[in-house]
Amino acid sequence: MSKIAAYQKCINPACGATFDCMQTLFECPQCGDLLDICYEWDKTEVPAKLSDFAKRWPNRLNRLDFSGVWRFRELLNFCPDEKKISVGEGQTILQQACGLAAELGMNPHNLFLQYEGMNPSGSFKDNGMTAAFSHAAMVKAVSSACASTGNTSAAMALYAKACGLKATVFIGAGKIAYGKLSQAMDYGAYTIQIQGDFDDCMRQVQDVCRKMNIYLVNSLNPFRLEGQKTIMYRILEGLNWQIPDWIIAPGGNLGNSSSFGKAFWELKALGLIDRVPRLAIINAAGANTLTELVNDHKLRWNNSHIDNAKINAYYGKLDAAGYKPHTIASAIEISRPVNLKKCLRALDVCNGIVRSVTDAEILDAKAQIGKFGLGCEPASAATIAGLKYLLADGTIGKDERIACVLTGHVLKDPDATVNYHSKKQGPFANAPVQAPNDLDKIIALMKA
Repeated sequence: MSKIAAYQKCINPACGATFDCMQTLFECPQCGDLLDICYEWDKTEVPAKLSDFAKRWPNRLNRLDFSGVWRFRELLNFCPDEKKISVGEGQTILQQACGLAAELGMNPHNLFLQYEGMNPSGSFKDNGMTAAFSHAAMVKAVSSACASTGNTSAAMALYAKACGLKATVFIGAGKIAYGKLSQAMDYGAYTIQIQGDFDDCMRQVQDVCRKMNIYLVNSLNPFRLEGQKTIMYRILEGLNWQIPDWIIAPGGNLGNSSSFGKAFWELKALGLIDRVPRLAIINAAGANTLTELVNDHKLRWNNSHIDNAKINAYYGKLDAAGYKPHTIASAIEISRPVNLKKCLRALDVCNGIVRSVTDAEILDAKAQIGKFGLGCEPASAATIAGLKYLLADGTIGKDERIACVLTGHVLKDPDATVNYHSKKQGPFANAPVQAPNDLDKIIALMKA
């Protein structure tokens, strides 16, 4: 392992406090703002070019080289190798989606789907959890907790079991896909259902972790976002280290988009890439905080000088109206994204844009993705639903190279899939056909 020095730093320029990585923090103790993991890069200990990381592929018996996160460990080197926890995360594929691209009117060779459903718990969250629990092991934590709409709980429970930590899940009333919750229960997590939504759970779990000294693994945890950077490394790897024109990702709590921006910012600073792709973040219309703040209220990173008054005024209106988010894409059903400020930085780094799409558009896009061989959870399909808009209005050209992140497996929310097809909820529905118990009539149906 290289000897890169890592530390935690507050993103608020008026504060800028720094903290050792042996401290367990999920907010700046001086001002309450978000924390980054920063590195004193020794370029002699970082590979000279990204393609050097591919040399680790043949060494599959080394557990860190096998991991699609720790294979890139020099770029997130905050703990000793012996503390790094891995259950084989990151064995994902960048699928060239020629058929889907042609159906969308694109150059059929230029659409790629980064399928994170192949992770051990079935979603992108494993990339972050391997990093968060490695830090938890380093600081000798004994108990972990999270608020969850589903994927976080599944990943946390899996990794907590892998390293012997207790795991407690906070879920909202009726706000979780059971395909996801079943994993957390199966892996032994203690589940508490709060009479409220995800945002209520997020507030409660933070207070519980403060009072009980429990290790929080939601994406407020800056170490978790370090692991999620590697999704971008694997996209570059899948493109033979070429930079795509666009990355498209779902919104939600904005940990992914925040980590993606940080990944490209750091790679550029290290001289490992010469340009940064553009980023499009797609929200569900029923949970479109980022869309409204960025597009309507013109909230910007502004060189880290964020207009907090705009954020507070917007949230105040949500409170006054008793607003609760609602979308079929439960993974992104969040109205107070905790990584909002880091996401604004990612939009700045990547010259990014934000759009929102309806539930009907998400389900149609999900069915289109599925019929070409990659089933995904509803939130994942927001990417293709958003891409349709961006192609139609000319924001994205039909010959540009696009990489869309599919965040979770189709079986995370099977009810959404079955209902769409069986109830014929959209133009791509593939409903089962009723047949009598008669061979000739069955054959006749098959010939129809």
